Amino acid sequence: MNLIKKPSLTFWQIFNMNVGFLGIQFSFGLQQTAINPVFLFLGAAEDMLPILNIAGPVTGLIVQPIIGAISDKTWSPRFGRRKPFFLIGAIIGSLCLFAFPLSPALWFAVGLLWILDVGNNMAMEPYRAFVGDKLPEKQLSLGYQMQSLFVGAGIVLANASIFLFQDWFRVEDVVDAAGSIPKWLYYSFFIGAFLSVSTILWSVLKTPEIPPSEEEFKEIKAHKALSSAQRFNMPFVEISKAVKDMPSFMWKLSAVYLFQWYALFVYWQFITPLFMNTMGFDLSGAAAQSAKMSTTYNITTMVVALALVPLALKFGSKKVYAASLFGTGLALFAIPYISDPIYVLFPMILFGVGWAAMMGIPYTMVSKIVPQDRRGVYMGILNMMIVIPMGIETLTFGPIFKNLLGGNAVNAILFAGVFFVLAAVLSLRLNVKEGKKENIE
Repeated sequence: MNLIKKPSLTFWQIFNMNVGFLGIQFSFGLQQTAINPVFLFLGAAEDMLPILNIAGPVTGLIVQPIIGAISDKTWSPRFGRRKPFFLIGAIIGSLCLFAFPLSPALWFAVGLLWILDVGNNMAMEPYRAFVGDKLPEKQLSLGYQMQSLFVGAGIVLANASIFLFQDWFRVEDVVDAAGSIPKWLYYSFFIGAFLSVSTILWSVLKTPEIPPSEEEFKEIKAHKALSSAQRFNMPFVEISKAVKDMPSFMWKLSAVYLFQWYALFVYWQFITPLFMNTMGFDLSGAAAQSAKMSTTYNITTMVVALALVPLALKFGSKKVYAASLFGTGLALFAIPYISDPIYVLFPMILFGVGWAAMMGIPYTMVSKIVPQDRRGVYMGILNMMIVIPMGIETLTFGPIFKNLLGGNAVNAILFAGVFFVLAAVLSLRLNVKEGKKENIE
């Protein structure tokens, strides 16, 4: 394959390229912290939370690799390769965020979550590939850690808005009315709807895409010449070929991801019920406390994201990643035993370091070892490795929570801590140099 020589970009060019992640991650921040309280406000039982969240894994499994494969074979001189996909995804997400707090019943909110996840996944995968397309290898770590910074910033804004609006606008006598979403929660979703589109537009307008090489142009033209049926089947063919040819490094990473993302989904679903248990909060108070937890770890992510770049260069990505996952496990072991709403925020510093590593380091490693002309489909497959553990969690953890963990949110969070430690141990098997050598051969 004739590779295009990519010029180094300035700090601010890399910054502008990643601004759109702010809006995408504001939306994901609401999913992490506000969606499950909304389900509870609308009458969902706690042991139903995992299955109600199955939209994320299913849509991610289907949408991300397909969009990745399609974007690999797309080029428009006017709109580019990746940008049309994450712009359309942002618009879909924006409309769903605006409608979400207006949900009249649980079934309506669950349905909207499915559509919201389609939009978010459509925006997410091409954005990951977009950074890899633009940057030379020596700047990949900075590019993906910059994304990690915006992951933190978006989620910080989302969660800060939740507890600030609750403090400013909550009306005590109606806030926890059965079957009703409190009005103070509306504003966070409306802000998310605005940021989803506006930040993506910033990156789209500020960052030109690199045109394909001659060989890639030939492949794109050949793809366009296929019949409609062949073009429809092509993404599935590309995905199956990519899985067949996938480097062993990615198979090892999938084992890490199995435990890491299962544990994260458990944390996001059960941190609000935990505070109703350990601190005696009502649902609104527990939701606000969980938003403060998320704000704390995402502020940490913003602070440390770029600092992980020199640390990874000095000690190696694998060691930094493993230590970060282990620290996240320790944080989850501590949280259930702290009953003070201020002191319980301190473990989230460790969690934030782990989140910064999770959002940057694996993407940097994978981007270095996969073929440039198949980056979109491989980033889609990498995200399949995220959503498959989440899907397994949504199907299995409800019965585990109810029957093995005694329906106790404390045990759920400790369970997640054990899984993070297992992920840390498995991450020590990762070797980027081995993956690069495999790709060359």
